[in-house]
Amino acid sequence: MSDLSLYRNIGIFAHVDAGKTTTTERILKLTGKIHKTGEVHDGAATTDFMEQEAERGITIQSAATTCFWKDHRLNIIDTPGHVDFTVEVYRSLKVLDGGIGVFCGSGGVEPQSETNWRYANESGVSRLIFVNKLDRVGADFYRVVDQVKKVLAANPLIMTLPIGREDQFSGVVDVLEKKAYVWDDTGLPENYEEVEIPADMVDDVEKYHEQLVETAVEQDDDLMMAYMDGEEPSIEDLKRCIRKGTINLDFFPTFCGSAFKNKGIQLVLNAVNDYLPSPTEVKPQPLTDEEGNETGEVATVSVDEPFRALAFKIMDDRFGALTFVRVYSGKLNKGETILNAATGKTERIGRMVEMHANDRTELSSAQAGDILAIVGMKNVQTGHTLCDQKNPCTLEPMVFPDPVISIAVTPKDKGASEKLGNALGKMIAEDPSFQVETDEDSGETILKGMGELHLDVKVDILKRTFGVELEVGQPQVAYRETITQEVEDSYTHKKQSGGSGQFGKIDYRIKPGETGSGFTFSSTVVGGNVPKEFWPAIESGFKKMMAEGVLAGFPVLDVEIELYDGAFHAVDSSAVAFEIAARGAFRQSIPKAGPQLLEPVMKVDVFSPEDNVGDVIGDLNRRRGMIKDQEPNATGVRIKADVPLSEMFGYIGHLRTITSGRGQFSMEFSHYAPCPNNVAEEVIEAVKARKAAQ
Repeated sequence: MSDLSLYRNIGIFAHVDAGKTTTTERILKLTGKIHKTGEVHDGAATTDFMEQEAERGITIQSAATTCFWKDHRLNIIDTPGHVDFTVEVYRSLKVLDGGIGVFCGSGGVEPQSETNWRYANESGVSRLIFVNKLDRVGADFYRVVDQVKKVLAANPLIMTLPIGREDQFSGVVDVLEKKAYVWDDTGLPENYEEVEIPADMVDDVEKYHEQLVETAVEQDDDLMMAYMDGEEPSIEDLKRCIRKGTINLDFFPTFCGSAFKNKGIQLVLNAVNDYLPSPTEVKPQPLTDEEGNETGEVATVSVDEPFRALAFKIMDDRFGALTFVRVYSGKLNKGETILNAATGKTERIGRMVEMHANDRTELSSAQAGDILAIVGMKNVQTGHTLCDQKNPCTLEPMVFPDPVISIAVTPKDKGASEKLGNALGKMIAEDPSFQVETDEDSGETILKGMGELHLDVKVDILKRTFGVELEVGQPQVAYRETITQEVEDSYTHKKQSGGSGQFGKIDYRIKPGETGSGFTFSSTVVGGNVPKEFWPAIESGFKKMMAEGVLAGFPVLDVEIELYDGAFHAVDSSAVAFEIAARGAFRQSIPKAGPQLLEPVMKVDVFSPEDNVGDVIGDLNRRRGMIKDQEPNATGVRIKADVPLSEMFGYIGHLRTITSGRGQFSMEFSHYAPCPNNVAEEVIEAVKARKAAQ
């Protein structure tokens, strides 16, 4: 068995284009896992092995790989930076113990970095910060550090300082040990030498070293007292303190370099070993009951505990279905039978493999702390708990964001229909933020996802990987409905047709709920006018009707219903009668309660060169955007705005035209907001026209 204290399960996450995949490539090269480095811009990166990734130069799905650095075993997951594939980051952070947040030296803290940072905070993952691309024009390490403080409200602990700026960037100074390292221009990571700290940096190094020591000794009272008495702590003691503070999320050790030019990566790898937690040092995963409520027990990471693991990703490749699993406790051997706590069924473990992107190494056993893939599991989905049959348990499940955009697709020929069904089944299992439904009226297949790029890639995968040619309709926005007024109303359902009839009368109030509250039901009936056993049926009737609003059939949000009186019949009343009464009541009262259409509003972050800012802002205003903030930086201006999703289709083409190809933007779902009347009327008319045409 391996020593768990030498394990590091880490993820690399950042905004799109900050250099995560390139950083991963350099780590693999340095650790001897690969011999030739592949470049993202050539489409040859090891962890970007999908055709779509190689072509677009982006990461679409997280890829796992294992390597070794100074006797430590690193399980690394390279995650996507694009907001459309956020689910990959979220589920990776769920199973990791530590992470490296990569920031671009010139772009700084970008919108997706914020989202990923927020996810990492929620998951309580310890992180290092790596400020990359310091050889780029406009790169400024100190500016990025300030942004980390302001935008992320995080506490960066500066561990290295850059030598030289932009194209003069040649190496880094290790602030802790006060040593300077300079790389030559051969581009080989091992070609560096230790040099004197440049004269113009000596004061800075002293200043940051002092800051570092002061921050570190706060973790140990005895050291702090000794330090205040003028005693300088040893490097070992400081490292121990930095490790403690990093694991407690008190601060984030911050490094700098250029992954592309191979400068500064060794120090980051050393820091992974020195400061990031091993699986046994992380807060153990809570166990939950079937409803997802915590039981108070935890999955202690230990080889001696019963087997517990979480399936966090499913991938279909040429050898069959792969289930990626993080083992939290116990051991797993080939040929054993384990329990899937979510389905109650058992699964036999056939083949286990250690993944290196899309290559694999066969394993005969795995233990607590390992990340591996199991081949050919039948009924396992993302988020399922796998455990020992004698000790069933459920690990805290994963929650995924709802899709905000949909497109209708139809296969080009009959033969493709069957293929489409099989392919979509596999793709839904792989990506929980991708949903599919069939429009009952038109028979069309509706694909739902997190953004245009997300769905674009899905259609491309269907075409290439599964050979299904599709005709794709216009993107549709996921509108919602709500109400704006309180209504007090009464509804009676009665039906007599020989024998026992049906009777249920309810008096109720319907009013707008708090934003984000969904559906809430309460009963204040006294005196048994509506017996308690019928309340769940009434709630169920109202709740089922929330799926389709009265304006255009979109789901209804944020409604509070209070049942305050009613009547029942000793013979004719039943749960069914009261459920039908609730449904009728919903249809009767919602039109009276000021129904309103809501549209999804996106948090949009646009980067524009300075000369074009006026045009970009004017264009966002025309798209009904609310400008929230403008932030000038070395290479241009970042404009933050809230813009309705319906106005953002095809925006990238337009932005490139205005900015002569230099503008960039990213967006993510923010909230639902009321639709202006003229827009709401258009949407409702369009829905009616579509239904009439069918």
